[in-house]
Amino acid sequence: MANDWATFGADLHLELRGTRLRAGLMDALREAVRSGRLEAGTRLPSSRSLAADLGMARNTVADAYAELVAEGWLTARQGSGTRVARRTAPRTLAPSAAQPPPAGRSRGRGRPAPPAHNLNSGTPDLASFPRADWLKAYRRALTDAPNEAFGYGDPRGRPELRGALAEYLARARGVYARPERIVICAGFVHGLMLIGQVLRARGVRDVAVESYGLDLHDGLLRRAGLGTPALGFDERGTRVEELAGLDGCGAVLMTAAHQYPLGGALPPDRRAAVVDWARASGGLVLEDDYDGEFRYDRQPVGALQGLDPERVVHLGTASKSLAPGLRLAWMVLPRDLAVEVAEAKGAVDWSSSAPDQLAFAEFLRSGAYDRHVRAMRLRYRRRRDQLVAAVAAHSPETRVSGIAAGLHAVLALPPGTEQATLRAAAWRGLAVQGVNQFRRPTVPSTLDGLVVGYATPPDSGWQGALQALCGVLP
Repeated sequence: MANDWATFGADLHLELRGTRLRAGLMDALREAVRSGRLEAGTRLPSSRSLAADLGMARNTVADAYAELVAEGWLTARQGSGTRVARRTAPRTLAPSAAQPPPAGRSRGRGRPAPPAHNLNSGTPDLASFPRADWLKAYRRALTDAPNEAFGYGDPRGRPELRGALAEYLARARGVYARPERIVICAGFVHGLMLIGQVLRARGVRDVAVESYGLDLHDGLLRRAGLGTPALGFDERGTRVEELAGLDGCGAVLMTAAHQYPLGGALPPDRRAAVVDWARASGGLVLEDDYDGEFRYDRQPVGALQGLDPERVVHLGTASKSLAPGLRLAWMVLPRDLAVEVAEAKGAVDWSSSAPDQLAFAEFLRSGAYDRHVRAMRLRYRRRRDQLVAAVAAHSPETRVSGIAAGLHAVLALPPGTEQATLRAAAWRGLAVQGVNQFRRPTVPSTLDGLVVGYATPPDSGWQGALQALCGVLP
């Protein structure tokens, strides 16, 4: 051909091979879509303009477009032109969802379909973010904001937000909070990094962690130069009595209100025991208030910090209640630690956007936050109930736990079947996590199960996600 390479659109090339014009064009378009050079929704040139660019008859291009529409690679709609179709999996590689391959199948003969359903834990329903109410709060906050709010400001965060949080946390979570003891940070991870830095500077050697939790948090503490011995776990939760046998341990990181990921609140006697340990040893309890606001079948469990504000650091975030993209979190600190953490934050990073802090303060004070949390609590409870009912109908012997609060459930699996179940889920296009993904490396494997997040899927995909999940259960 006179023109083997043709360019159309923004830096996009089609490589036409062979002498059969229509077949060559179709192959080139398929390859551009398959490789990702043409993304879903991309509008293609008109048949007239592409034909002129390629030096071929318009009918040849129009016929190629029509055949690719019939095959599902493209879509054509009056007034919208020809666009790349949205597809959920590679056509030539995805196996039948009803026939997952044997566990030993070589990856060279195919690969799992990309996830069509997301049941991973840790993310709220992003589609339910209260955009209209947030916009109102943002407008009111910006209208009333003093000029100095747009400067560098206090590393502890805006006083308006610290004051609003002190009032809310005392009322809703039983936290003893004063604005001067609150430091605003850009997420729980940011707060944990700052605390780890301060603890290491104080000479703390180890921070104990729970047997099951996020490797990310364990890794952050280790990078701060801290050891992370793991506490045992039984049917009543974390075995806090083991703290007494850990020499050099200066703090413990816990999810006392709703253990992540196994679920369940720390019993009252163990809550008291961990605070007693902190008092006797001079240590600290780092309380990750994960899912503290989302409870369904039990009375609210107050924050551990209320038992001793000088020995417990309360860490909270808007990531689950609103959205992680806001990057808004907070630490309620003992008096002396608040000064050191604020200094550490100010020395390296200011992080949190002042306008966002002002908007969140207005959102809290107006009551919009309470209304949103109540509405989401009902929404997530319905999801939870539908999950439990679907599992009971399809797999009556599967035990579901950790469902009294939070945004996820734990589904027990027969011993030794977790990895095979995860492989089957991947072949069905289902993203879900195994319990042992959260187990600390030093803790023996005694549990097999799935950690199923029920908040993430959109309404349109929820039933499909449930069906895919039930399809991999024993």
